[in-house]
Amino acid sequence: YAKPLAAYLIVALVALTSFAGPAEAMLAPAAHDAAVQTAAHFDRGADLLTVRTALESKVLRQRLQDYGLSADEAVAKINSLSDEQVHELASNMQSVQAGGDVLGVLVSLALIGAMVILIIFLLQGRIEIR
Repeated sequence: YAKPLAAYLIVALVALTSFAGPAEAMLAPAAHDAAVQTAAHFDRGADLLTVRTALESKVLRQRLQDYGLSADEAVAKINSLSDEQVHELASNMQSVQAGGDVLGVLVSLALIGAMVILIIFLLQGRIEIR
């Protein structure tokens, strides 16, 4: 039973690693939205309101302070951005998920459960707990 188990574990490892998404280490995703590039006019007031609402979050405010940036300095930097940059920042803030991707966690848990069931099946009930 060792060979089928090893083969299954190899296939499971390859399957888990092939679905990994791109790693992005920044506040906003690196890919530019096509709508941001093609739009001619942006509502700067609404976008600034979205950004300022996000800045009121205690978590984001603490994160900015960890980087050595106060809320007033952040607002000053945001006010110096162009209309397109403010719109892109506001659009990306609306699409950011605080907890990450739930679907990926569920798929991983399902695969782990399937592996446990397969291991128990391959051992044919010969598991002894002493």
